[in-house]
Amino acid sequence: MPELPEVETIASSLRRKAVGLRVEEVRLLWPKLLRGPAADLRRLAGRRVADVRRRGKMLLVSFEGDLHLLFHLKMTGQFHWTGRAAPIDKHTRLRIAFRDRGRELRFRDARKFGVLRLLDTPRPLESEALRSLGPEPLAAGAPEIARLLVRRKGRLKSLLLNQAFLAGIGNIYADEILFAAGLHPLRPAASLSEAEARRLAGAILAILAAAVAAGGSTVRDYRDADGRSGRFQNAHHVYARRGAPCRRCGAPIERRVIGGRSSFFCPECQK
Repeated sequence: MPELPEVETIASSLRRKAVGLRVEEVRLLWPKLLRGPAADLRRLAGRRVADVRRRGKMLLVSFEGDLHLLFHLKMTGQFHWTGRAAPIDKHTRLRIAFRDRGRELRFRDARKFGVLRLLDTPRPLESEALRSLGPEPLAAGAPEIARLLVRRKGRLKSLLLNQAFLAGIGNIYADEILFAAGLHPLRPAASLSEAEARRLAGAILAILAAAVAAGGSTVRDYRDADGRSGRFQNAHHVYARRGAPCRRCGAPIERRVIGGRSSFFCPECQK
């Protein structure tokens, strides 16, 4: 599932390309993609794209007149920026055609887990789908994240995956963050010293910033809106490297299921 760095990469790309373009038509090819109250996507016709941004793991495309499309990519959701005459892939679920330049934005989802909502509000970040999310890590900063870590319950891996705690971190980056901080995924969050909390906060910011700069991680299906793969997977220290030698100490990377999710860690570097 695309996480903060992947969705941020997509949002940045689409923001450069789509903001200011006027919608010609919207075609929903898979009706079950659209969730929530009955919505008519034809209302978007004639409106210009005002902004494209990320919140957590979701992508928010805003249009004139306080209408917004909120996408959750789930496992295999992808955006394709293409010409309107390009062949349509069988997994394409949504097409947004623009009057300008004959271009089109397509949403592709092979496994059909993706979710789309139409929001009609001047304050989309306060909508039911978004208001429960925690702070954005890259906006919060290290001191605020360290403060949030103090006296939190639960294990570190589960806490990092909790979207109400911090928005946007998923399985890949939780594992890489904990390795960078030298902390075991089963470590109780409440046991962290102030120095360890600061170290973990710094690792969160460093790993996410590096992953954004590298265009995210392509482990399976992720591509940006131009079809390019991410590069941060080449810098992974632990994720999906079970049995491989730790790049720091040489010990075999281990895998354990925590809260129903695979967790990868170095048993020597993360005591």
